[in-house]
Amino acid sequence: MQNVLADLVLEAEASTALALRLARGFEANASPADGALARVATPALKYWICKRATMTVAEAAEVLGGNGYIEESPLPRMLREAPLNSIWEGSGNVICLDVLRAARREPAAIEALDAELASARGADARFDRHVAALVELLHRADFDESDARHIAGKIATAFAASLLLRNAPRPIAEAYCRSRLEEASGPAFGTLPRGIDCAAVLAALA
Repeated sequence: MQNVLADLVLEAEASTALALRLARGFEANASPADGALARVATPALKYWICKRATMTVAEAAEVLGGNGYIEESPLPRMLREAPLNSIWEGSGNVICLDVLRAARREPAAIEALDAELASARGADARFDRHVAALVELLHRADFDESDARHIAGKIATAFAASLLLRNAPRPIAEAYCRSRLEEASGPAFGTLPRGIDCAAVLAALA
């Protein structure tokens, strides 16, 4: 159970950090770089967070068993409404095409993303490898619509990792990089790789 809870913590911490950082790009005093970053990050993060929300809420309800299903808990409402995020904000395919448009047509957006990710370079070797692969992908001339979801997901996880490496307690940043960037965990929550200190991840929130 600690593995499941720690995995959910990583998802919640990453999504919160992403949303708060992205919000800076919409402030009245936002820098040009933040505004450019928002152009490519907004659709990428909408896609990723909305897709992850449904499975995150479902796992949280499962943790509580029957108590997570009865209406005395807010989780049943959240579980019903979570899929609406993707539907309301734009289907995955459409919103990921917006990521590709920004990558192709707005060099300033990609430059701003590069600069944002570079601020965490050197903090984790897995992060550095992930970012290098992402940068190479974004600068390729031959990516097409079939790459859209892959690119959006890589942008979101790289962005989240950079924020956690700079701002989160080390156990959370370490576990996120290992489980999300190395793809060492399975598709279900609670499959964090052996060796991750789940208790330390949970204790970091105290």
